[in-house]
Amino acid sequence: MIALGVVAAVMITGRRFARLGIGKKEDVTAIALWAVPAGVVGGRLYHVLTDWSSFDGRRGDMFKVWEGGLGIWGGIVVGVLVGLWRVKKMGIAPLMALTAVAPALPVAQAIGRWGNWFNQELFGKPTDLPWALEISDLKTIAAGYPPGTTFHPTFLYESIGCLLLAAVLLLVERRVALRPGRLFAVYVAGYTVMRFFIEGLRIDRSHELAGLRWNQWMALVVFAISIAVLVTGRVRSSDSDDGVPASTVNGHE
Repeated sequence: MIALGVVAAVMITGRRFARLGIGKKEDVTAIALWAVPAGVVGGRLYHVLTDWSSFDGRRGDMFKVWEGGLGIWGGIVVGVLVGLWRVKKMGIAPLMALTAVAPALPVAQAIGRWGNWFNQELFGKPTDLPWALEISDLKTIAAGYPPGTTFHPTFLYESIGCLLLAAVLLLVERRVALRPGRLFAVYVAGYTVMRFFIEGLRIDRSHELAGLRWNQWMALVVFAISIAVLVTGRVRSSDSDDGVPASTVNGHE
């Protein structure tokens, strides 16, 4: 499912590269060949570092990515940084590349999240809502609940939320005059808000601090950074008053 998400993101970003006039569809494939593996490495590294104790006595398992365990924060950070490095090497404007990829990332995440359904993992607290998730008795018992218990399908919540976020990003792009790269900050801000609340529903093992899961703290920190980027960009745009029309800023003619 992660692979299908990557394919979708590459296709969407390729079309946006062409439409925004910053490169060819083939350029996105060339960038992805570097960014995607880097994202996998970053995601795995984040997972291992934040769950180091679970690998005591079995350090070799740290490399078994096929058994699950990828952290979105590490994946996005490392994948984007390596992608930007390739973009710059190819002579493409990095900030415009970030604008192009912004709506594609939540679509990829929406698809990838369905892997959690196949694996019966990362579900939420017990619930009897009509859309409650049924899992195997073995998995239910392993989670500490009696057979027949149903749970919040947090993977579904995040999948739907990511698709809505992608739609919002496209709407913002059409309606708001954002400078290159700022749409990516909007994506980050939107995703972290959603992830904060969904993370609060999950019952899988996680380190906690002051009553919040580690990933909730990460969401708060990254949200603050993304808002700071947006506010700073807005202030600088007002101060510069360079008269650049919104159509040019958003890459439209």
